[in-house]
Amino acid sequence: MSEPKAPTPTPGDTYKGWLFKWTNYIKGYQRRWFVLSNGLLSYYRTQAEMGHTCRGTINLATANIVVEDSCNFIISNGGAQTYHLKASSEVERQRWITALELAKAKAVRMQAESDDSGDECPMSPPPAGQSGASRNSEVQSTLRTLGSKVEDLSTCNDLIAKHGSALQRSLSELEGVKLGGDTGDKIRQVTERATLFRITSNAMINTCRDFLALAQAHSKRWQKALQAEREQRVRLEETLEQLAKQHNHLERAFRGATVLPASQSNPATDSKGPSSGKGDASDEDDENEFFDAMEDVQEFITVPADPKYHRRSGSNVSGISSEIGMDDQSLDEQSLASNPESPQPQELEPVKKRRTRIPDKPNYSLNLWSIMKNCIGKELSKIPMPVNFNEPISMLQRLSEDLEYSELLDKAAKCQSSLEQLCYVAAFTVSSYSTTVHRTGKPFNPLLGETFELDRRYESGYRSLCEQVSHHPPAAAHHAISERGWTLRQEITLASKFRGKYLSIMPLGSIHCIFEKSNNHYTWKKVTTTVHNIIVGKLWIDQSGEIDIINHQTGDRCHLKFAPYSYFSRDVARKVTGVVADKEGKAHYVLSGTWDEKMEFSRVMQSSRGGENGTEGRQKTVYQTLKAREIWKKNPLPDGAENMYYFSDLALTLNEQEDSVAPTDSRRRPDQRLMEQGRWEEANAEKQRLEEKQRSVRREREREAARTANPTDETVIEDSINDTPLKIDGMEGPYGSPVKSAHQDNYRALWFERTDDPLTGEQTHVYKGGYWEAKDHGSWEICPDIF
Repeated sequence: MSEPKAPTPTPGDTYKGWLFKWTNYIKGYQRRWFVLSNGLLSYYRTQAEMGHTCRGTINLATANIVVEDSCNFIISNGGAQTYHLKASSEVERQRWITALELAKAKAVRMQAESDDSGDECPMSPPPAGQSGASRNSEVQSTLRTLGSKVEDLSTCNDLIAKHGSALQRSLSELEGVKLGGDTGDKIRQVTERATLFRITSNAMINTCRDFLALAQAHSKRWQKALQAEREQRVRLEETLEQLAKQHNHLERAFRGATVLPASQSNPATDSKGPSSGKGDASDEDDENEFFDAMEDVQEFITVPADPKYHRRSGSNVSGISSEIGMDDQSLDEQSLASNPESPQPQELEPVKKRRTRIPDKPNYSLNLWSIMKNCIGKELSKIPMPVNFNEPISMLQRLSEDLEYSELLDKAAKCQSSLEQLCYVAAFTVSSYSTTVHRTGKPFNPLLGETFELDRRYESGYRSLCEQVSHHPPAAAHHAISERGWTLRQEITLASKFRGKYLSIMPLGSIHCIFEKSNNHYTWKKVTTTVHNIIVGKLWIDQSGEIDIINHQTGDRCHLKFAPYSYFSRDVARKVTGVVADKEGKAHYVLSGTWDEKMEFSRVMQSSRGGENGTEGRQKTVYQTLKAREIWKKNPLPDGAENMYYFSDLALTLNEQEDSVAPTDSRRRPDQRLMEQGRWEEANAEKQRLEEKQRSVRREREREAARTANPTDETVIEDSINDTPLKIDGMEGPYGSPVKSAHQDNYRALWFERTDDPLTGEQTHVYKGGYWEAKDHGSWEICPDIF
């Protein structure tokens, strides 16, 4: 297929042709069809797309044109758009540079003239008597006249090119002719050619003069018409904004009250994901388009209860047993303290002084070469990810951060009502996400057998232990017990999916909370965490999904809904709503708030089903509630948190050195310690050493498992990957026997044992004891050497 030859550029021409455009490091330069017209450079994948799909456009009036070498050049308009282009030859590149410079100069001149004419002429609307039809007819007539002039210019241009070429040939022939009899004929022929060229040039000049005069005559009129249209559009936008505000006001007045009062709503501007990105990436992401979630329809509406419910009953002491005749004093501190069976505070030993700062995060720029230079000559599975993406704590420590607001469980343990207790458990569930709002760094993946203890008996009455119990798939077991009457345990396995522009992290496994006094046993699961702008832009995190907290003792249930962020939603960002109901399904409390700030609860006095006027004909439940009261509020971050990975007060202490911890504790991990100290290059090297050591130990363990399973067969299938399991199940061995996965080894956790959970039916690891006794005696002989 022959490429169309681009014409020689002249001012005002539409210049077209093929160029090679840089797309990305995977595809490199790709062939694109470029069109230069009216000061705009546009490109398409093929010529056939010109009628319907433009892949990108750059305005040359503000563009900068830079020549790199014989064939390459760059067009940029200040950073938002940058085209790296390559021509097929140096001649072709020079043609494009000439055309682009001419078009840029013309665009700048036209823009300046437009600004001047706009300042000179008065901006007044068109005469009232002039109808839209007459204006449209006049514009169409003018366009037809201009079109005919453009066609004349095109014809004259072709004639000039034709006669110019003929004149050049005649002059060339004249140079080679010897003086003789045919000299007169040649001179006469040249004279005729020159005369034709002069006539055509004069016609071209006259046509250009007519076109210029016509354009100047209509320029000011078009400026006035354009300004009138702009003013009318502004008036329409202002009117539309007023109507939208009135509609919103009427809707709120109709509802009577919203779940969150407007005065407590957080501005949504700080929660919007950054929209920065390259403006010319449209043709590279056609198959990976993602759209913002539409506004989620609220499942229920809350309105203030009838005033009769606010009269407090004198016989109701605890505020819990009575269905009516009470206010929400049942959940404040006084009602809990007045409980005669509540444990009284004891004299505590002096609290250990914890650190309040860590070294500031170094300002290291992360470029592609810093990662690729460690990948040369290595298998893809052995490429280590640098610590630049991490934060200086491990996943076990991040899991222990769930206990930051353990006082909510302390209050829940004092509750006499299981429904009241469920409100505190729900608030604790939401509070565990509050530390993630700014934490875009990735925790260190724990090594197999790595542990982390958090002993806060003297400060908060609990102590906690985490252990990495599996590497493929990665799973961590957690057990925390409090002297204030509750136990928390969980095993979390992370599954992730890369969606192109964002990363979804789905925690698998159930969380159990057991209260000693009432024997209430609660279970729930975590929601999905989404990290946006993985490739381009500023990272930001969102939590979305639904949680069902179930009390297996009484049948009570709390349904929490984490609304995903939506640009089109009028609701507050990071919103969480929930309903606490008994085993019969009757609602008793409504929860509302945001997972990064606070949660409130309201006592439900009466509920009714709404009409089917809602979206998609669904019925909405209307709850009449008492005044909302705060049940949880996020603690402020320490000063300078933005330079300390946005760590909370608890997170700052997690990696603090302690002498009596196990040799497998995350505090003793050298690469994590080096990163905290700002020595990232050394941390990267140490991280690579630890991962290679773990692979060697795993290969030896797999050999041992294979010898135990089949002592006569010494063949072992090995893989040397870092974080992804080798999937070889179903593959035939050397003698036709099926081969099991190489990761099915004989590893057993040190402090947890695997068992079947009777409530959820899942296989999980439960703490079997022995750790705290070993710590008291200082005997860590059974701990493996993993660091």
